[in-house]
Amino acid sequence: MIRVMLVDDDPLVRSGLRMLLGGAPEIEVVAEVEDGDGVLAAVDRHRPHVVLMDVRMARLDGVSAAALLARQPSPPKVLMLTTFDADDLVLRALRAGAAGFLLKDTPPAEIVRAIELVDAGDSMLSPAVTRRLIDFVAAEGEAGTPRDDADRLLAALSPRELEVARAVGRGLANAEISAELHLSVATVKAHVSKVIEKLGVENRVQVALLIRDASPAGAA
Repeated sequence: MIRVMLVDDDPLVRSGLRMLLGGAPEIEVVAEVEDGDGVLAAVDRHRPHVVLMDVRMARLDGVSAAALLARQPSPPKVLMLTTFDADDLVLRALRAGAAGFLLKDTPPAEIVRAIELVDAGDSMLSPAVTRRLIDFVAAEGEAGTPRDDADRLLAALSPRELEVARAVGRGLANAEISAELHLSVATVKAHVSKVIEKLGVENRVQVALLIRDASPAGAA
C-alpha cells in the first residue's frame, strides 16, 4: 500500500481528494493536514510515502513545508497541488526538492498514476507539463544553475548517461526512454539513478532544469 498524506487548507479539497483516492485499492490516505506548519509533526506520526500538498496556504506555504521535509532523513516524496500551471512558487518547490506538481483539475486516474509513479521513483511530470515548466523558466529568465556550471556537471556524464539525461529533460518516462534508446527499463532506471547521483540533484525535474540551463553544446 502507498501511504498518502493530504495537505490543503480547503476542507472541501481534502474531502474530494480522500474520496477520489479511496477508490484506488493500492493507496491509503493516512492523514490530513490543514496547513504547512503541521506537516513535519504529521509525517513523524503517520509515516506517509507520498505527500499531496497545496502550494498556497495561510500560515506556512507548501514550498516552505516541502523544503523543511527535504532536510529530514528519508523524507516522503512530495507532489505539489496548484491551480496554476506556470506558478513561480511551483518552480521554487521543484528546485527545493519536490518530486513534481499536479493541477487541481487533473483527472482522477492521472492523480492516482502520478502517486504511483512518484512512489516508485519514476517520471514525476508528463512531457507536456515538463515542457511548460521549462518554457516558463526560460521566459521568466529566472536565475538557475549558471550555464558554465551546468556544462561542467553534464560533462561528467558518460555518452549514454547524457542521452538518458536529455530524454529526461524532454519529460520522457522510463518506459519511453527504454523504447527510444533500445534499453531495458531496468537499465534506464539504473542510468537515471546514476545521472541524479553524478549531477548532485534531488530528482528528474532538476535534471531537466540542468539540461535547460546548459549551452546547446553542453547538452548535446
